Amino acid sequence: MDPFRGLGLPRIPGLSELVEVLQAQTEALAQLPRTIADLNGAVRELIAATRVATETIASAQRTAERLEGLVEELEEPVRALRPGLDRVGRVLDDPAVDTLPGTLRAISDDVLPLLHGLRQATDRLGSVTDRVGAIPGLLRRRGRPEEEGPSA
Repeated sequence: MDPFRGLGLPRIPGLSELVEVLQAQTEALAQLPRTIADLNGAVRELIAATRVATETIASAQRTAERLEGLVEELEEPVRALRPGLDRVGRVLDDPAVDTLPGTLRAISDDVLPLLHGLRQATDRLGSVTDRVGAIPGLLRRRGRPEEEGPSA
């Protein structure tokens, strides 16, 4: 586009291109403050994000140091447990362990009722002996005749 078109002036070669370049440059310069402000804001956000990342890294480092201390403190006792845990593992691998629930169920079904009956019988016997003991002289032991001594 020739800015002097319509004014009756002869066309100058390259002038319209120069005007277009200057116009584009002027528009770019007009947008430069906003672009710089946007860039400045982005840099501030980057600085804030970097600060947060630095604090997070420091916190993670402190946590890692604490965990390392705990691991060092617990490592020896846990290693000392290994032989016992191996023995427990061998015991639990024994096929007899698989029969335990059935055995316990059988004990519960068969033996516990018997024990309950014995407990009731013991309670009844204790009740009878308490009643008999309340009668004076009934349960007194008589000694053997030779133990009684001379009767005169």
